[in-house]
Amino acid sequence: MSDLPLHTPDGRYLVVRGRLWRATNPHLPEAQRQAAVRQLMAARRDVGRARRQGDRQALARAGEAVDAAKRALGERGPVWWNDGALDYNRHLARNTPYAAWHARMTAAEGQAASDG
Repeated sequence: MSDLPLHTPDGRYLVVRGRLWRATNPHLPEAQRQAAVRQLMAARRDVGRARRQGDRQALARAGEAVDAAKRALGERGPVWWNDGALDYNRHLARNTPYAAWHARMTAAEGQAASDG
C-alpha cells in the first residue's frame, strides 16, 4: 500500500481512512501555493506551542491562522471548481458519488497487499 493518500479521479479530494478531504486548488500559482503552505505550517507549529503552554488565546489565534491558510489553499471555504458539483469534504467516500470508485480502489489495494 502506498504512503501517499489516494486522490479521487477528478483531483478534488484525497482519501484518508475512507473519508474525503478537499485537495488544494491545483490552479493556484506555485508561489501563492508555497506561501500558503508556509503559513499553514507556521500556524500548525503555533497550535502545538499554544497547546503545550495551555494558552487558550494563542490557541484560538493559531486556529484562525490555520483556517485562513487552508482557505487560501482552497481546502476550506468556497469550492475551487466551477461545474456546480456538490462539496463532499469530510464525507465518508462510501456515502458519496465516489463510493463505487473507492470500493474498487480499496479492493485493488487489498489485492496488491495480499500479492506482496
